Amino acid sequence: MMPSSQAHTDEQATLSREHASSRHADELRRGDRFGFGDNWRRFLQVLDEDRIREAERSVRELLGVSDLVGRSFVDAGSGSGLFSLAARRLGARVHSFDFDPASVWCTTELRRRYFPDDPTWRIHEASVLDGAYIRSLGTFDVVYSWGVLHHTGAMWTALEQVARLVRQDGLLAVAIYNDQGNWSRRWRRVKQLYCSGPVGRSVVFATCIPLFVARGLLSDVVARRSPLARYREYRQNRGMSIVRDWVDWLGGYPFEVAKPKAVFEFFRERGFELRRLTTCGGTLGCNEFVFERRTRPECAA
Repeated sequence: MMPSSQAHTDEQATLSREHASSRHADELRRGDRFGFGDNWRRFLQVLDEDRIREAERSVRELLGVSDLVGRSFVDAGSGSGLFSLAARRLGARVHSFDFDPASVWCTTELRRRYFPDDPTWRIHEASVLDGAYIRSLGTFDVVYSWGVLHHTGAMWTALEQVARLVRQDGLLAVAIYNDQGNWSRRWRRVKQLYCSGPVGRSVVFATCIPLFVARGLLSDVVARRSPLARYREYRQNRGMSIVRDWVDWLGGYPFEVAKPKAVFEFFRERGFELRRLTTCGGTLGCNEFVFERRTRPECAA
């Protein structure tokens, strides 16, 4: 018989899934949200063992561990499912969830490919903004949410929610877009135009992709590097695909940003200590943070 706590979690996941699916479809239709999951579906077509190993390496280096054996790991906004897969291969008990049904499909597909019928890797369709769902999950040794929470439309609420998932002495790894003032506001308008419909998407593609290519080419010529090397070696960036990342950068909406100090102070006030910070060097990229919870989490009180 299923334990009552697990039955409650599954019931909560079902209710959350029904609400999330309806809301997600409405936001896509209105142009208020980018279809992240559809982009990740295309990424799975190029996913191979080398990319998976790079993802594993990035998780180990970010968290400062050699493996995750015996640890519980929640992937809040699992996207392609690649980092849930990496955590599972590193030995963790994994719980993945995402607001986008196509992202949930991607994560489920990776479990089917590499860990079929695995009881230690659970996957739900749910929103990090759903407080009842978050409370139903309990706490974890590692909470991972790379480049996700600034796309929720309520970033600071989302950061509050993931903080509740971290058990005492547990780790929280998040990556948040850097606040570049006017540049960030211009970038938000680009993303809004992309999500406005086929015409806006075509304009953004036709304008920005050639600029990305030309900028990279100029940089390589100046540095006397092979122009093709950046494309061949891009998989070393957490196992990612440069084309799929371009699409994500152009369309990733909602879009919020924060300065490193603001994120640091937010978590310090909630009983976390900063263990690792990797900044994006003042660019529009993401700043990476790893925090350790030094106080007892609220939901465990």
